[in-house]
Amino acid sequence: MSNQNYVIENQESFELEDIFECGQCFRWNKEDDGSYTGVAKDSVINVKKDGNKVIFSGNSKGDFKKLIRDYFDLDTNYDELKEKLSKIDENLKIATKFGSGIRILRQDLWETIISFIISANNNIPRIKKIIERLSFNYGEKIEWNGKDYYTFPTPESLSKASVEDLRNCGLGFRNVRIYNTTRKILTKEFDLTKFQNLETTEEMREKLLELDGVGPKVADCILLFSLKRLDVFPIDVWVRRVMNELYIHNENEEKVNKKDIEKLAREKFLGYQGLAQQYLFYHRRSS
Repeated sequence: MSNQNYVIENQESFELEDIFECGQCFRWNKEDDGSYTGVAKDSVINVKKDGNKVIFSGNSKGDFKKLIRDYFDLDTNYDELKEKLSKIDENLKIATKFGSGIRILRQDLWETIISFIISANNNIPRIKKIIERLSFNYGEKIEWNGKDYYTFPTPESLSKASVEDLRNCGLGFRNVRIYNTTRKILTKEFDLTKFQNLETTEEMREKLLELDGVGPKVADCILLFSLKRLDVFPIDVWVRRVMNELYIHNENEEKVNKKDIEKLAREKFLGYQGLAQQYLFYHRRSS
């Protein structure tokens, strides 16, 4: 492990709060100076902005620059994507301007699967605490700047936890789901490598639904926030609410059918459903 740094300049579509507070990740925390520190794969990373510069520093044993460019999707032109979306209608024009600094992170697939199983019917502060407990108990310690951080546990490490151990980490009823899914992945009954080689998003979605604790919304979050499948549209109560308010206008929001929302999103957002969802969700929740 070594201390490393990487700086990018003139990056328009990169705002720390937009990226880390839009609901896509759970291992990043805001520091007193406004920067954010988190653990990505086997590295501790701190990200801060200084004018038009974004400064990454941390403790990593690999190619820090490659990790940063991959994880933050720096080779995608978000300015072009926002321009396309903003032309669809006034709602997206407002939302893309509000969340102009959002980027979809390319998070580790295994970590994303477990994290979003934990996220079901849960709130972000509690999700973060549970993941920190799992990492503290079953991950590897990394020391950086006088503090201890912990990697997300591997399937091998997490498999050492009993159902009761998982419950003691705060998982509640999710403990059995995490226990079963961990073993399915560890034994390669669900092979992560083969899964990533599937051609279509629909194939991937159907395969993810075989995992205990993965329903349609969790599956879509995994596809969007790990594999950047922008043609998915995760739907929760917030998304259903905003889609009803902006486009469907049903007097009883609870009667809005998820299939109707998915169909509308496919037809309206033209292959960029996942990104449109993030802008609309972030704007609605924040305002």
